[in-house]
Amino acid sequence: MNLSELLHLPLSTGAIYVVSFLVGLTVIVFIHELGHFLVARWCGVDVEAFSIGFGREIFGWNDRKGTRWKVAWLPLGGYVRFRGDANASSLPDAEALARARQDPGNFHGKPVWQRALVVAAGPIANFILAIAIFAAAFMIVGRPLIPPKVDEVLAGSAAEKAGIRAGDLIVSIDGARIDRFEDLRMAVMTRAGEALPVELVRNGESITLTVVPQLHEEPDNFGGTVRTGLLGVKSDQMGPILHERLGPVAAIGGGIERTWFIVRMTVDYAGKLFTGRENADQLGGPISMAKATGDAASAGFWHYVTVIGFLSVSIGLLNLFPIPMLDGGHLVYYAVEAVRGKPLGENAQEWGFRAGVSLVIMLMVVGTWNDLMRVATVWLGG
Repeated sequence: MNLSELLHLPLSTGAIYVVSFLVGLTVIVFIHELGHFLVARWCGVDVEAFSIGFGREIFGWNDRKGTRWKVAWLPLGGYVRFRGDANASSLPDAEALARARQDPGNFHGKPVWQRALVVAAGPIANFILAIAIFAAAFMIVGRPLIPPKVDEVLAGSAAEKAGIRAGDLIVSIDGARIDRFEDLRMAVMTRAGEALPVELVRNGESITLTVVPQLHEEPDNFGGTVRTGLLGVKSDQMGPILHERLGPVAAIGGGIERTWFIVRMTVDYAGKLFTGRENADQLGGPISMAKATGDAASAGFWHYVTVIGFLSVSIGLLNLFPIPMLDGGHLVYYAVEAVRGKPLGENAQEWGFRAGVSLVIMLMVVGTWNDLMRVATVWLGG
C-alpha cells in the first residue's frame, strides 16, 4: 500500500495504523523501561514511578515497594523515575545530591558503575527483545532458503562490470559468508561505492573478483526515496519459496546477526549524515513509523512482530547516542566522572541537558517535516 492509498482509507482502517503503531511503541517502551527498572531494583535503587506515556495519569497503582505504576495520556514514550531524580531524564535533584550518599535507595548515591549499568540496561533490553523476536520468527516461520546462485546479471550493473556471470555461486563478500541469496542484498546495501572482494565458485573453480556496488534510489511507497548499494544480480527462483526453520541455538544466532546488521546499517547512515556524505531526507517521524507498523499489521502477525523488532533495535541504538538527555549522554557523564573521580558540575550537566533537548527536538522536527512533505507531495500530486 502506498501513501496515496493510505490517505484515502476510511477512518476505521486508518485507526488500525494508529493503533498498531501505538501498541508496538508501547511494547518497545515498556521493555526499555523494564530494563532500567529491573537492574535498578537489583542495585538497591528505590524506584518512585514507572510510567508508560507522559503527562497526566489515566490510571495506575502502587506496588508493595512503593513504586507507582501508571499509564499517562500521551502514549509516545515513557520513563522510570528513581529516588533523587529531579525529572524524568534522571538529572539529579540538587538539594538531595549532597545527602545522596547517606540515602541507600538514592540512585545518585550509588557507585558510578551501578548507575552506568542501570542506564545501559534500557537499550540492552531493546536489543534482547529484538533478538528474541527475530529468533522466534526464524524458529516458527523460518527464513527464505534460496541459494546464492546468480541466474541473471543485469546489463550495466556493478556485477557485470566486476565480471560476475550467470551460473556463478557467490561464497563470500568482503569476508562475510554468503549462505542465501538474501545475504547478497544485506552484504552490499550499505556499501555503495566501496570496492569489495567477492569470492565465488565458477565451474568448480574458486575465483575472487572486486565489485563496487552502485548507488540505487527507489521510491519507498511513502513519497520518499531509499538509497542502497546494488549488486545487480537476480535469482530465477520458480514456485513457492522454501523456508528453513532453525533450531533454538541457530535461531538465536540468526537473531543476533539480524540485530547487528540493523545496528551497523543505522550507524553507517548516521556517520554519513554527520559527515555530510548523506542528507536527512531519509529520516522519518511518527507518520512514517505508523505507516510501517500499519502496513506490517495488514500483511500479517509475523510481519508486524518483525517490524517491532526492527524499531526496538533502532530505539535502543538511538538511546545510546551520546546526547545528554538520552541514555548514551548519561553514560558519557559517568565515563567522565569515572576518569575525574567526581561528577561534572551542576551547570555543565544542565547546559548539556539543554543542548541534548535541542538536538532531539531538531531531529524530531526534521523527521516530522519529511513526513509532512511526503504527505503534501501525495496530495498535490492528486
